[in-house]
Amino acid sequence: MPELVPIRYGRMSAAEFPFFRGAALVMADDLSRAPNSGIATQLCGDAHLSNFGVYATPERRLAFDINDFDETHPGPFEWDVKRLAASLAIAANSQGFSGKQRRRIVRLSACEYRETIRRQAELGNLAVWYSNVEVTDELESVHRQLDSTQRKRTEQMVRKARSRDSIQALGKLTEVVDGTRRIIADPPLVVPIEDLADDTADIYRELEKRLQAYRSTFQHDKQVLFDSFRLAQFARKVVGVGSVGTRAWILLMVGADETDPLFLQAKEAQQSVIAPYWPGPDYDNEGRRVVEGQRLMQASSDIFLGWQRGHDPDGATRDFYLRQLRDGKGSAVVEAMEPSGMELYGKLCGKVLAYAHARSGDRVEIAGYLGSSTKFEDAITDFAEVYAVQNAADHAALVAAIDGGRVVSQPGI
Repeated sequence: MPELVPIRYGRMSAAEFPFFRGAALVMADDLSRAPNSGIATQLCGDAHLSNFGVYATPERRLAFDINDFDETHPGPFEWDVKRLAASLAIAANSQGFSGKQRRRIVRLSACEYRETIRRQAELGNLAVWYSNVEVTDELESVHRQLDSTQRKRTEQMVRKARSRDSIQALGKLTEVVDGTRRIIADPPLVVPIEDLADDTADIYRELEKRLQAYRSTFQHDKQVLFDSFRLAQFARKVVGVGSVGTRAWILLMVGADETDPLFLQAKEAQQSVIAPYWPGPDYDNEGRRVVEGQRLMQASSDIFLGWQRGHDPDGATRDFYLRQLRDGKGSAVVEAMEPSGMELYGKLCGKVLAYAHARSGDRVEIAGYLGSSTKFEDAITDFAEVYAVQNAADHAALVAAIDGGRVVSQPGI
């Protein structure tokens, strides 16, 4: 959506780490130009540290895992590791950590990945498939390694995640107007469909058809549950950094009454940034690519994760994937991390990334390739150092283009 692209550039230009988040395609191109292992697995495709986080499993436990799969696609396993490592180096720079601290953070994350893959290679297939990180199990260990301030921040993040559900979203994103629950307009970030189109009757009828197509992409028991809700309203909602400019919507569904909500998020799915550089399945719908990749890599996925296809008034085809908007989701605040906290967070990301790769690829081959020495983490650390410098130069080029009037930016939104 061209009118939103200046917001994306505004967010990317703010600092080097937001730029990195929005430059997945740039890094995919850079990675494709270097030698690779040739050992392919299902990639996240955008495995920076802010694309990991907490969410509620269908069993209502809080898990820590990869939580963004917009760019998922097969590719060399190390491409994900390198993106994670570079993100840690760039984030450490943004926090003013020393070079020694920065390298230690990256190295420990890569080491955790290697050692976890080695352990997974020794397990049976079912044990690998069920491997996961539950937040409750990790908190005790994490707390022993953090000071009181960082412990409080961790506990606050977990409490916030537990409270983030459709009921919480109902109170924050909606209001009662003339006795009816409506989504609150906050342009340009949240814009109800009624503010985007004069006659919405046909739009709602078309959306009902799309929801039936979406419904068909999950299991029968979830279809029965979904049928107990009805569509009340939907709105455009700007999200993230890299996603700004693509179509994203929130849908307010209601069940028994208006105090029984289900908020869904529909995000446009386009070709993965990895696709031009590595072969993969020829999906008939990019939304399905995202969903299938997520189900393969993630230990436990949203019960309403599904996909559908629609057509704009101009006839253009758009693929989407849908999921719950808020279901116990939470992420660590990178800007508040201290060196020891980022060390632990980086190790946790390395662990769950290894779980995902072991689940979707040949864990024995990856483990054999990495070996038992420290050469892998040494090489990844060196790469992250170099790429952080490259990212800084790319960010500076964007800022210069904005200052020179060659790129239109809308900062602060």
